[in-house]
Amino acid sequence: MSDNYLLEKHNFKMQKKYGQNFLTDVRIPARIADGCTDFDVTDGKRADSLILEVGPGAGILTKELAKRFTKVLAVEIDEELIPVLADSLAGYDNITVINQDVMKVELAPLLAEHRNIDGKKLPVSVCANLPYYITTPVLMKLLEEYGEFSFITVMVQKEVARRLCAKPATDDYGAITAAIGLYGKATKLFDVSAGNFNPKPKVDSSVVKISLYEPAKYTPEQIEKTSKVIKAAFSMRRKTLVNTLVGLCAPGYDTKEKLSDLATEMFGKPTVRGEELSTEQFVALAQRLF
Repeated sequence: MSDNYLLEKHNFKMQKKYGQNFLTDVRIPARIADGCTDFDVTDGKRADSLILEVGPGAGILTKELAKRFTKVLAVEIDEELIPVLADSLAGYDNITVINQDVMKVELAPLLAEHRNIDGKKLPVSVCANLPYYITTPVLMKLLEEYGEFSFITVMVQKEVARRLCAKPATDDYGAITAAIGLYGKATKLFDVSAGNFNPKPKVDSSVVKISLYEPAKYTPEQIEKTSKVIKAAFSMRRKTLVNTLVGLCAPGYDTKEKLSDLATEMFGKPTVRGEELSTEQFVALAQRLF
């Protein structure tokens, strides 16, 4: 039974406020799910993990994840999709769908509730086709609120994917790039053309996998301090780092002169810009500033 048929059966109407664009070619979600695990689904085995899916839509990716992983927890904000998902996923006993806004969900208790099976604590990861309008807030919530993800694999707007995977001193490098570097490494898996969606978006998409550091590379204190510096450094793009950091009033570095000396000492010039620094350099800078 096709997802399109199910949408029609339940008289489902797309809601623009949720940025809904549903995949129509089953080969794409299969490929996304394959990118999340090395397990061969043809041998009947499943990877021993809980997968959190944000915005399952009509369930086309959810089913592929259920074939490959022990359990799938799908969080869907649109209550009109719940009966569609009940139909679409009826043949699977390892999927739980909850009707909530992921931005309002407390991740730790939710995942603690669903990751324990038969006394075993499953590893947890994320795989999702994220709505374009809320990509960055969802990603940062996932990274900031839950420190036990193994990986986060998401399909996002192609332009956003370039930013997530960009190198310092390139046009696509920005605050989100440096921030993700505090938690893991982002890699683009493949592109998805706009023609694979209904309705068809105006831009192409890409699938990106963020492999989280295990163990964590930075302490919570380092992340908190560095996040403040990254936010300030990119608050006025194309401004020198010194000009963007003055407002932080860091102890001992509350003037342009002191910050210029620090920039020269650490980066070789007082005119360095935030987009030139790697995540590691931002961490070192935060350590000096605070």
